Amino acid sequence: MFGALMPKEGKYFDYFNAHGDLIRQGGKTLRQLIDALAGVDPNGGVNALADEVDRLEREADKVTHELLSQLHSAFITPFDRDAIHGLINSMDDILDVMQDVAESLSLYDIQRVPAEACAMAEITEKSCHKVNEQVRLLNNMDNAPQILALCKEIDELEGEVDRLLRKCMSKAFREEQDVRELIKLKEIYQLLESVTDRCKDVAGCIEAIVLENS
Repeated sequence: MFGALMPKEGKYFDYFNAHGDLIRQGGKTLRQLIDALAGVDPNGGVNALADEVDRLEREADKVTHELLSQLHSAFITPFDRDAIHGLINSMDDILDVMQDVAESLSLYDIQRVPAEACAMAEITEKSCHKVNEQVRLLNNMDNAPQILALCKEIDELEGEVDRLLRKCMSKAFREEQDVRELIKLKEIYQLLESVTDRCKDVAGCIEAIVLENS
């Protein structure tokens, strides 16, 4: 089927799958990091979890670089070159934002986050998991119905996080007396929401590929 169009030396779907798994791991690790800061998992090891997010981002950068290197020298590709380029870069953006969350937590010396942040991180993890599911189905256009269904689910999760962000910010403005802490919280909430935005971007890239090639 569709995957058979790929040259034998090409490993595009292997690269996509590897990157997707790093996104899945990143979503899980980020959720664990937020849980640790919220006191849900006091034994979570905040520094170790932040370091793991950073490691996953660096690994994803390597996968992206390897795929793009192959793309630039390939004669045949499984689908449009611009689509491949756009998809892997959009996927890489997800882990970039996760790294931004981890770095901001350290930069702002955030020692705790409200429980509401855990709910956002949980939805972020779900979005990352569904991105990984999508990517693993992409090598066969017979999977188009499942892929498009996942696009809708990711879009719904992004909307859920948008609504939760507004609730979290409203509560923070009402209850947080320290202006500096309020600014820090706002930044973290917005970055967590941005992860689901980037997941939605990936779903959009994949949806376009499926609609064009199925």
